[in-house]
Amino acid sequence: MKKFLMLCALLVVSLHAEEIYATFDVHADQSASLAFSSSGIVRTMNVDIGSKVKKDALLAELLNDDIKAMVEVTTIALKYAKSDYERQEKVKQHINESLFDSFAYKYDNAKVQLQYQKTLLDKTYLRAPFDGIITAKKVEIGDVVSGQMITEVFDIQSQNERKLILKFDQKYHKKVKVGDSFKYKVDGDDTTYSGTLYKIYPTIDSKSRKMSAEVKAEHFPVGLFGDGYITTK
Repeated sequence: MKKFLMLCALLVVSLHAEEIYATFDVHADQSASLAFSSSGIVRTMNVDIGSKVKKDALLAELLNDDIKAMVEVTTIALKYAKSDYERQEKVKQHINESLFDSFAYKYDNAKVQLQYQKTLLDKTYLRAPFDGIITAKKVEIGDVVSGQMITEVFDIQSQNERKLILKFDQKYHKKVKVGDSFKYKVDGDDTTYSGTLYKIYPTIDSKSRKMSAEVKAEHFPVGLFGDGYITTK
């Protein structure tokens, strides 16, 4: 009796489940084109194509001796502005209020100027936004880059994490749901892999009449393609 009930349950599931054909392309889970937000001449390039980097690793640097000097100047100016302010604060009750305010203004302004110069200096460094691998190098040492024209320096992508961008017929837009399973094969590989849909795009491509969804994967080279079947619940 128990086996009969189990068979009945499996039959009910099979009657409600449906397999929907889908193709896919392999994309990096994270990818970015990196550029300096400042203009200048490239001084150092610390990585190359294929380099594996950690988040915040220094990738490249512009010539910045002038800005470093300005940071030193404003640091000294802040030091003396702070000393003047602290001396005046001790005798505040004995001096003119507007005179004290002028020292307070110079102190606050010196802090702002130092922060501004540090921000300019930071823009001469290009750092990795996330853990990944460098996939393209577009400038060399000595090249002039422009922050306004957005001169791209490197392309970076996540090292192992991938996402499959699925395409399936629009007529199934009410049936395919987040959490549905996806069994697939990558072109040139006979192994059957499986994953779970974690994102469904809310729009339909007006030209291909296809909908899109995403499935997490790992290690596949970006640019591969394949196909498989979505099993709806």
